[in-house]
Amino acid sequence: MEDVLVPDLISDLPQSIIETILTRLPIRDAVRTSILSSKWRYKWATLTHLVFDEKCVILSNDRCKAEDSLVKFITRTLFLHQGPIHKFQLTTTHLQCCPDIDQWLLFLSRNDIKELVLELGEGEWFRVPCCLFNCKKLTRLDLFRCEFDPPPSFKGFLCLKSLNLHQVLVSPEAIEGLISSCPLLESLALSYFDSLALNIRAPNLKYLCLEGEFKDICLENTPLLVAMSVAMYMTDDIAEHFEQSSGCNFNRFLGSVPRLERLIGHIYFTKYLSIGDDLGRHPITYLHLKVVELNQVSFEDMKEILVVLRLITNSPNLRELQISGSSNTLAAIDAPDLDFWDDECPSDCTFKQLKLVKMTDMSGVPHEMEFIKFLLANSPALETMSISPCVYVMDGRLNMLIELLRFKRASAQAEILFIQD
Repeated sequence: MEDVLVPDLISDLPQSIIETILTRLPIRDAVRTSILSSKWRYKWATLTHLVFDEKCVILSNDRCKAEDSLVKFITRTLFLHQGPIHKFQLTTTHLQCCPDIDQWLLFLSRNDIKELVLELGEGEWFRVPCCLFNCKKLTRLDLFRCEFDPPPSFKGFLCLKSLNLHQVLVSPEAIEGLISSCPLLESLALSYFDSLALNIRAPNLKYLCLEGEFKDICLENTPLLVAMSVAMYMTDDIAEHFEQSSGCNFNRFLGSVPRLERLIGHIYFTKYLSIGDDLGRHPITYLHLKVVELNQVSFEDMKEILVVLRLITNSPNLRELQISGSSNTLAAIDAPDLDFWDDECPSDCTFKQLKLVKMTDMSGVPHEMEFIKFLLANSPALETMSISPCVYVMDGRLNMLIELLRFKRASAQAEILFIQD
C-alpha cells in the first residue's frame, strides 16, 4: 500500500497567522523553526517583535562564554532579519558596557523601531549612543542602568507615549526637556533618582510613577493625569531642603490634576505634601478620584492629618480608602489638640460613595481613633472597614476594639473587621 502524503497544514497558513505563532515563541525557538523545512527557513526573519534574554543561549558558568554566545546570537539574528523591527527588548545581566549594543541600536534606528527596552546588568553603566535620538518613530522607551545625555540638536520623540527610566544618569534639565518635548507622552515612570527637583509639563500624561530621592516635584501641566504612584526616600540633605521650603507642596503637586482617579502615596508622600503654607484651603475638587492609598501617615503630625483630610473631603466620589499608620506611640498618645477635629472637619462633609476603608499599622493613638470615628460618622454607603493594629501594639488592642464599637456609624450595613495577625 502506497504512503499517503499528509498535507502540511501549518506551512500553508497565512503569513500573518504564522507570524502570530512565532511571536508567541521565545526568540530562540522561533529561530530554530528554520530547520523544520525549506518553507520555514526564513519565516522567523520577518518578525517585527524581537525579545532577547539570557534564555536565548545555553546557560554557562563561564560568564565570558555566556556573554559571547548572547552577543553572537543577537548579532546573527539582526543580520539575517528582513524588514522593519517595531520592538526590540534586551534583558540581561551578562552585558553592561558592550560595544555591540551601539551597533545594534544603530541598526535599529534605521529599521523603524517603535518600542525599545534595554535592561542591562549591574556594573559599568551603558552610555546611550547618539543614534538612539534618531529613532523618530519611538512610542515606548524603557532604559535601566544607563547614562542618558541628549545632544543639543535633539528635538524630542514626537511619537513617544511611554517613558520608563530606572537608575538612569541624566541631568534635571535634560529630563525636563525630554518630557516636555514628547507631546504625546501618556505614561511616565522615573525610579531611583537622587536629589532630583523636577517640573513636569506633559499635557497628555495619564499615568505617573515616581520613586526616589526627590527634592521637589511640581506637576505644572498635567490636566489629563488619571493615576499616580509616588514613593519618596528621605536623606539628611533632602530633609534640610524640606525645612527651608516655601510655598505649598500640596498645591504644587496636586493643584493641576482635576481628572485624577487613583492616587497611591508611599513612604514620606504625605510628609512631602504637608510642607509649606496655605494648606488649609485647596481650590480643586477631585470629582473623578475613586481610590486613595496613603502609606506611613504620621498621626502625630497635624499637618499630615490635614493633608489627608483636605484630600478626601475634596473627593466627593471616593469609593476606596487605604491608609497605613506610622505614628510614634509615645509622642502621639497625649494628643493635646483634639479640638482640631471640630475645627478642621467640615460639618456638612459626607462620603456618599465610600464603600471600603482599610486601615493598617494602627497604634490606637487618639488622632487615629478620631479619624476612624470621623469616617464612620460620615460614610452612609460604607460596607466594610478593616482595621489592623501595629505588630508592636499588644496591650492596647482590647481598648482599641472597645472604643471602635462605641463609634456611631452612618451606614447600618457597615461591617468592622478587626484583624489581628
